[in-house]
Amino acid sequence: MTQQDETRIAVRRATHPGDLGWVVMTHGEEYHRQFGWDTDFEALVAGIVADYAGGHDPAREAAWIAELDGRRVGCVFLVGGDRPAQARLRLLLVTPEGRGLRLGTRLVAECLAFARAAGYEQVTLWTNDVLVAARGIYQGFGFTLADEEPHHSFGHDLIGQNWTLDLGPEGDRSGPR
Repeated sequence: MTQQDETRIAVRRATHPGDLGWVVMTHGEEYHRQFGWDTDFEALVAGIVADYAGGHDPAREAAWIAELDGRRVGCVFLVGGDRPAQARLRLLLVTPEGRGLRLGTRLVAECLAFARAAGYEQVTLWTNDVLVAARGIYQGFGFTLADEEPHHSFGHDLIGQNWTLDLGPEGDRSGPR
């Protein structure tokens, strides 16, 4: 990434009108275009965004938007997990326009820095094995595959994966390897 690219990029909290709607719409459109996924996926994303919008705890949960020249090109969410010390990374996406600028890495770094500051001890995420680029980002930060299971969702046979990152002294990394 060049110095000029840096000045064209901004990562900010998802607090502007239209941010949450953009997340839902763009996930639906991009995953259909790239993988042929149906509207069941968009409905899943809409549910996650609605839960976040309907009552997230700003001290423990946040969402970010990546912009390129003032246009939204990426997002990620951090929400509470199944236990008080556990958070979940959700909805990482970088559009084709934003790819190649390490925005996915930057979004995950923001997410994990927030998780550490909020006192979480572990971050988990669920993804599918076809999302190779995202998996590479997660592995770069030290996430490890906890388990995987075949499922039929979004009109396709997929392999769902659960990944985990411990934020304690052993698993605490400030950035990708």
